[in-house]
Amino acid sequence: MEDDVYGVVPCSSLAVESILRVGTAGAIWGMCIGPYEANQQSLRGIDKASYVIKSVGKYGFRCGVIAGVFSITRCGVQRYRKKNDWVNGLIAGAVAGAAVSVGTRSYTQAIGMASLVSAICAAADHARSS
Repeated sequence: MEDDVYGVVPCSSLAVESILRVGTAGAIWGMCIGPYEANQQSLRGIDKASYVIKSVGKYGFRCGVIAGVFSITRCGVQRYRKKNDWVNGLIAGAVAGAAVSVGTRSYTQAIGMASLVSAICAAADHARSS
């Protein structure tokens, strides 16, 4: 069924869907980890609530951006190559991994993260298609 969707639905729609889904999961993760991190920093009251709200936004935004970059890159590569195989996930994973580490401004971290995410995405695509 996913193969049919990638041929018909625009890449931008797939990206928006993935941003909403994974961004929501990131926000939920922020709701779970925010209070724990606030307790580790001994925050109470308004400071704790503010910290949790910021962590919800931070995790939701980061996860959504990464999912959007991956989704739109994978869809674009798939349409360009006219193939649905593990190479699409490999390329999209590399781009998404580089996008994750762009804030570090370290080329070694960017290359390492791009390689790691690329390998994981390629393995997931290969397992899904097998």
